[in-house]
Amino acid sequence: MSLAVRPVVGRRAKISALGTYVPPQVLTNKDLEKMVDTNDQWIVERTGIKERHVLAAGKGVSDICVEAAKKCLAARGIEPSEVEVIIVGTVTPDMMFPSTACLVQDKIGAKGAWGFDVSAGCSGFVFALQAGVKLVESGAQSKVLVCGADANTRMTDYTDRATCVLFGDGGGAVLIEPAEEGEIGMIDFVHEIDGSGGVSLNLPAGGSLNPSTHETIDKKMHFIHQDGQAVYKFAVRKMAEATTKLLERNGVTGADLGCFIPHQANKRIITSTADRLGMPADRVIINIEKYGNTSAGTIPLAMETAVEEGKLKKGDLVLIAAVGAGFTVGTALLRWEI
Repeated sequence: MSLAVRPVVGRRAKISALGTYVPPQVLTNKDLEKMVDTNDQWIVERTGIKERHVLAAGKGVSDICVEAAKKCLAARGIEPSEVEVIIVGTVTPDMMFPSTACLVQDKIGAKGAWGFDVSAGCSGFVFALQAGVKLVESGAQSKVLVCGADANTRMTDYTDRATCVLFGDGGGAVLIEPAEEGEIGMIDFVHEIDGSGGVSLNLPAGGSLNPSTHETIDKKMHFIHQDGQAVYKFAVRKMAEATTKLLERNGVTGADLGCFIPHQANKRIITSTADRLGMPADRVIINIEKYGNTSAGTIPLAMETAVEEGKLKKGDLVLIAAVGAGFTVGTALLRWEI
């Protein structure tokens, strides 16, 4: 391997801590069999999902972020008051405004911090991560809390057998700080958006185009609308293209990676990308069977799984990748420095 580390003006940035959270309530495939015309075998064969977590009534995605943030900051041994910026990747905010970042800031007591939300579908965490990295690399900030979380069950139509089996709730948070001497941290990224794909995966109502009315509710316009085949084809193609581009321009192959942490949307998409990269199966992180698709929450949750399984260790070269509504594509290459 000949890793061409991207030069950085100023300083390098790294992930210094990780925390995750999923709600305790679990919805299994057997539970879904009682709700809609489906069965466990069909769901597992087509998606790899066995169960997913559901956020309790009266809670919002900010509560997922708060629990993950508390674990993240405790792991780093710092107080919330030391956090300078909070960036939240989500498409299921508690409300249209204020931002989820504002709610998280207040709930954890990060007095004096500023922040914002990033709406990039399932690529939300990867996009938010890069925003935090650039703030640290520039020297403008030194402690940026990046959250990726979604409460997808809030916008899932449980009469639609094609989509209701896919989604779950959960997420995670990482702290971005300057890398120490001798550490590499974040190396490079490839991001892309393609708005022509918006018709294939969207939530039609609730915004300025289709404000909430009895008609939009009756037409189920506040639920996820997805053209599964179009999304699948785009995800398979673009995840492979973006990851290949990122590795090639950094002089890296799949065999050089400690692990590959992909967005957990569909097991077949993951294995297809891994095969294109020449990744050994034991270095590909898959936990979709436990959580389903938690959108912006999948990558931090998969990072936690990788650590727990001993597949993500300090010094490992790591590739993360996601494709989401928009369409959005996000990939990043980094050294794990925890």
